Amino acid sequence: MRDKLFAYVAKKYRTKPEYLWELYPNYAVFRHGDNRKWFGLVMDVPREKLGLDGSGTVDILNVKMGDPLLADLLVGQEGFYRGYHISRGNWVSVLLDGTVAFAEICRWLDESYHATASRQTQQKLRPPKEWIIPANPKYYDVCAAFEQADEIDWKQGKGIKTGDTVFLYVGSPVSAILYKCRVTGTGIPCRFDNGEVRMTSLMKIKLQKRYDPHRFTFDILGTEYGIFAVRGPRGIPESLSKALK
Repeated sequence: MRDKLFAYVAKKYRTKPEYLWELYPNYAVFRHGDNRKWFGLVMDVPREKLGLDGSGTVDILNVKMGDPLLADLLVGQEGFYRGYHISRGNWVSVLLDGTVAFAEICRWLDESYHATASRQTQQKLRPPKEWIIPANPKYYDVCAAFEQADEIDWKQGKGIKTGDTVFLYVGSPVSAILYKCRVTGTGIPCRFDNGEVRMTSLMKIKLQKRYDPHRFTFDILGTEYGIFAVRGPRGIPESLSKALK
């Protein structure tokens, strides 16, 4: 099981185990390449320390849960224990003797990788997200732009990444969501500052759908979906997401 786990980590995360302690030559640590934090620790511990029958040692994997409630739910299930020698910070120990299926072990190792990753890595790993972003006709005529092309450059929104969906809320005098777009590229260098608008990077957005200007107006967004302002990129409630689809 230990070798199988090492092969999984090497293939998925391009990480090799590190052996840090002379007194414990079989203890192996998995680290992130950027922030150097541990996301896994393989240990061989005496069976009696875990309350198991028999003599000798057993391999375990220590992993960190992102949610303390998740750690509490796992501990007590067969093959799961409170983190051995790492009791703080939602760490859980998992038996590597076949008690827990290998696929489940990998699932919790992946969870630990996400929980301990740097903010930049977590941003890359997160699933696609939906956003509302404002479009001010005073500064840019987005309606005219989409008459000329179905893919345009736009100011990079904080937290937005390639693959996300953005809904353009066009300000007064329209005051409504008019466009659904897919983000096709981000981090495009740009230097623009006219005293009112400042941009340091752009993203590319590709038009996917147009909306009737009377369907998702400012008033409807407020009364039906609880959105009373669109001053910058923001997430959207599930009810609005369904309606926009």
